[in-house]
Amino acid sequence: MNKQHFAIGLMSGTSADGVDAALISTDGESDVDFLGGLTLPYPEQLRARVLEASQHNVRIDELLRVERELTLHHVQAVKALIAQLGDAARHAAIIGFHGHTVRHFPGEGLTLQLGNPWLLAEQTGIQVVSDFRRHDMARGGQGAPLVSLFHRAIFANETEPVVVLNLGGVANVTWLGPNGEIIAGDSGPGCGLLDEWVQEMADISHDEDGRLALKGKVHEGIVREALSVDFFRKPLPKSADRFDFDHVDVSGLSVEDGAATLCAVTVQAISGAVSRMAQEPAVLWVTGGGVHHPVIMKMLVDRFTDVRSISQRGLSPDTLEAECFAWLAVRHQLGLPLTIPETTGCSEPTIGGSITPLQ
Repeated sequence: MNKQHFAIGLMSGTSADGVDAALISTDGESDVDFLGGLTLPYPEQLRARVLEASQHNVRIDELLRVERELTLHHVQAVKALIAQLGDAARHAAIIGFHGHTVRHFPGEGLTLQLGNPWLLAEQTGIQVVSDFRRHDMARGGQGAPLVSLFHRAIFANETEPVVVLNLGGVANVTWLGPNGEIIAGDSGPGCGLLDEWVQEMADISHDEDGRLALKGKVHEGIVREALSVDFFRKPLPKSADRFDFDHVDVSGLSVEDGAATLCAVTVQAISGAVSRMAQEPAVLWVTGGGVHHPVIMKMLVDRFTDVRSISQRGLSPDTLEAECFAWLAVRHQLGLPLTIPETTGCSEPTIGGSITPLQ
């Protein structure tokens, strides 16, 4: 049996709700034990500043101050996780620190995640792996999605094709064949456009329990127009940049109809991406925050044969990405690739990330 490594993973998603923190033990391959996780919400003022930095061009001094505050919030998430899990978490020798993406332009080979790994390492006393995307992009990759090989690891024993759908701000899909085949990429918007819509129109952070979308009507003409641009015709692997979905316009609709229509854009984009894969999946496994949205889930059920939440495998859809970055940090330590051409379009299997030294 290969040596087990204890690792903490940290993720700050595009919705800027907070920091997901999780602990795993793993051999860096398909042996993964999930030991617990939590979400530490951002204070409202910090969340607003993170979103401002993500959606607008802010001053560099403000960006640096946001990065410091965001990093210190990650420190608190690590300390909360250790307090919650006790001795198991104290075994962690590495942290996988994704940071918060404020810019991602894969067509130009540019990406930026806020987060200071040196400050995190000094404050926690644990080595940190960060900067996961740029080596892949230097090799011609899209820098995303990074969860795909992790999906293959945790579904290693499947005998039929499956798709793992990660529904964050952007949606990404991983198709897994029964003989280790893999293809992955971003399918289109996840919950990001919906979140922005309800923030602007209803002054709420997200469409909790689908309360708005459930009352709305889908405007199919707008959905067709939204899906008519080049991004949705590109084959996988592919990654979305900041502006790929700016054309989606529901501004003439009621808040409820806009919410329902944006849900339909998300689901029909997923359906289109999956329809181009080698075989139809036996099961569509769903993870990420979107798994909690009843309208999105109902639309998926209407389009796919078998749709299941990752929770049906005893996993947490809320912390799976954090667990992924713990796993990627271990793979970095072991000199194993984090991305391959089939997942990001990089020219060759790539060991991504940078690590803070021990001293």
